[in-house]
Formats: sequence, structure tokens, C-alpha cells
Amino acid sequence: MGSTASRQPAVVLDGFSYLECPRWRDGRLWVSDFYTEKVVAIDERGGSEVVADVPGQPSGLGFLPDGRLLVVSMRDHRVLVRDEDGKLTEHADLSGVVSGVLNDMVVDGRGRAWVGNFGFDLMGGAPLRYTTLTRVDPDGGVAVAAEDLGFPNGMVILGDVLVVAETFAGRLTAFDIGAGGELSGRRVWARFGETPGTQDVGEAVAALEVAPDGICADAEGAIWVADAVHNRVLRVEEGGRILEEVDAGTGVFACMLGGGDGRTLFLCAAPSFAEHERRPVREAQLLAVRVEVPHAGLP
Repeated sequence: MGSTASRQPAVVLDGFSYLECPRWRDGRLWVSDFYTEKVVAIDERGGSEVVADVPGQPSGLGFLPDGRLLVVSMRDHRVLVRDEDGKLTEHADLSGVVSGVLNDMVVDGRGRAWVGNFGFDLMGGAPLRYTTLTRVDPDGGVAVAAEDLGFPNGMVILGDVLVVAETFAGRLTAFDIGAGGELSGRRVWARFGETPGTQDVGEAVAALEVAPDGICADAEGAIWVADAVHNRVLRVEEGGRILEEVDAGTGVFACMLGGGDGRTLFLCAAPSFAEHERRPVREAQLLAVRVEVPHAGLP
């Protein structure tokens, strides 16, 4: 296994509550800050701009073919769209098909979005429960796209393949995307040890060899995986072999390749993920480290 561990990630910007769902677009990194309820766009020099205020708590981000931003509003089960003037309106209401808090999202080249959800009250200490993935069509229609996923989290699209990180199952799962957005051919893209056989979140976390959270893809078809419980990001190839590892020195919950040449790996870092620990303080950071292989795929 190669390593870029000797390259210490540098702090781009700090003072956030809990960053998630980073996306590189138009020379800036767009990222959600959960507990300040803001979407922020950050340039490589650390300049930042608040581009959206989302009272329902922002999470997954993506862009429609016309360039408009889609934002997951977690707590009211909606996907919002931001117009060119910065105004947010409802794009889709998922409350009829999803009961849990919404999570990450990926948007394809046709404007279809796939949205995950927690499936259970993670922050309230409920038992772990598997859940669904929802497809949002460009007209705002919603449909269940897949079931029985162990906390569907970060996602990438490589060609016509959707890869979903199942955090509490310890694996990346792939689907083929059909012409109408239907998913088929479900298979394990990468497995990290045994899937925990418990509904107790604490026991599951302790048993996970890797807890895949946010993910992004590169030009060699490998996927960078933020390991939510081991303070690191891993570069993984299909089949599960780990090619590289970067020690973040702190918790890292999402990652995105960007920068002018696509070779800057941005990391969303914080000391932990528990809401009661993160909400009252501003200890989250955006980190960055240089890597060899540039970004590819979506997001």
C-alpha cells in the first residue's frame, strides 16, 4: 500500500461547526456547515462566501445541468434549488417516502439526484436500522431507488455506475444506472472487513475496520474514502485494495478532489461527529493535501 501520510494536510480555513458534502465548482469548494445552517463557497486562498442559508440544516450538494445548486435540507426532508439570484425554493419533497433525516446526495449529468437518509435517529441513540436511497427526477418527482442500505452516505457516479458508501455496513456498493434512472446490478464495489452484526451503534462503530463516509473519485477509477472513525482517508480500487492512506490527525468525514488541476484533496475535519459535541463549538476545519491523480466522475 502506498502512502501520502508524510504529506501533512494543511488547514485551508477553520472556525466551522461541522463540514460535510464538499463539491468543487467554478474555482471554489462548495460545502455545507451543518449547525450554522449555511452553505459556504471557499476559494483556494481561503476566501469564503455564504451562498445559502438553510434552516432545515444543509447536507448533500449538487448541480443541475444549467448550473443551479441543489441543496439537501435534512430535517424537513426536502431538496432545495438555488436560482442565479441566490433565492432558495423547493425542488422536491421527500417526506412521503423518507422518514429519517436526509443525508448526502449526488446529481448526475441529466439532473437526476440520489439522496440518502439516516434510517434511524442516530444522534438520539436509536438502534441501527437499514434504509433506502431515493431518486429525485429533474421535475421534482421522487421514487425509492434502492432498499436495505446500511446508512447510505457519500456517493460517486463513474460513467453509468453509482457507488454508494454504506457507513455502518463497512462497504461501498455499486449499481448500474439505467436510461430512466432505475438502479440494477447491485454488487459490492469494495468491502472493508466484516459487516457488524449488531443494532447497537457503539458496538458497530467499534467493529468497523473502515466506516466509509464521504467519497470522491479520481481519473484512474479509484475512490477516496473518508473513514469516519479512524482519522484518515483511503484511496481504494474496485475490489477493495487500499492504494494510499492519508492520516488526517483528526476526524475526517468527507473528501473532494478539486483545485485548478484537480489534484488537491480537500478534507472535512472535526474532532467527532456527535451533534451535541459539534453544535455549540466551532472546531471544524477544511484541510487540504496534494495527491497525484486528478478528479474524475461526479460529484
